[in-house]
Amino acid sequence: MLKEFRDFINRGNVVDLAIAVIIGGAFGAIITSLVNDIIMPLIGVIIGGFDFASLSIQVGEAAIMYGSFIQAIVNFLLIAFVLFLIVRSLNKLQKKQEAAPPPPPEPSTEEKLLAEIRDLLKERN
Repeated sequence: MLKEFRDFINRGNVVDLAIAVIIGGAFGAIITSLVNDIIMPLIGVIIGGFDFASLSIQVGEAAIMYGSFIQAIVNFLLIAFVLFLIVRSLNKLQKKQEAAPPPPPEPSTEEKLLAEIRDLLKERN
């Protein structure tokens, strides 16, 4: 059983997935910081400093913080939009690389010899 587990862990897919999760977490922190520290303050300036997070309704002893929910939705939409822009630009870059024609292959030794023979025959005529 230990050997099977070791083989499972050592498979490329598991290691690739682990790396992707770690990088995804770090990238998520970058995107969250971009939204919270750069984009949301700009939106706050545009809408006059209004903060959704402060909106709430008091129901008895409980406070329903619907503003935090609205803020979470706005954050999600902004994060999704930023990721969309990043993926879109990466896809365009990848298409440009794929669209570039590969350089022509170098002629083989046979082709070089045939070209020399052709040139010699042209010179004779």
